[in-house]
Amino acid sequence: MIDWSRVAELRAEVGEDDFPEVVALFIEEVEEVMARLRGARGPGDLVADLHFLKGSALSLGFAEFSRLCQQGEVQAAQGRGGDVALGEILAAFEASRGQFLDQLSTRFG
Repeated sequence: MIDWSRVAELRAEVGEDDFPEVVALFIEEVEEVMARLRGARGPGDLVADLHFLKGSALSLGFAEFSRLCQQGEVQAAQGRGGDVALGEILAAFEASRGQFLDQLSTRFG
């Protein structure tokens, strides 16, 4: 679910001191977009939101979440926004965030 090698790469890129701030910002921004996904939106908004989420997820190693966002982005861009598995995407984020936060300190403590 989490690509820990990507997390280590990001941590090395931004530095140990700035990494917690990057993580906090990522989670805050993603949670804002996830809240939008739960509400009403137009098809273009769905494509843009899923694109943003996909890229953010890749940056922080949320591999499964990113894959689901990519799949949804493609569906929405093809005019099949109703086929996007929003529940699965939301659940993948919650599970990924939980695993990430639970294991972060033991992996990089």
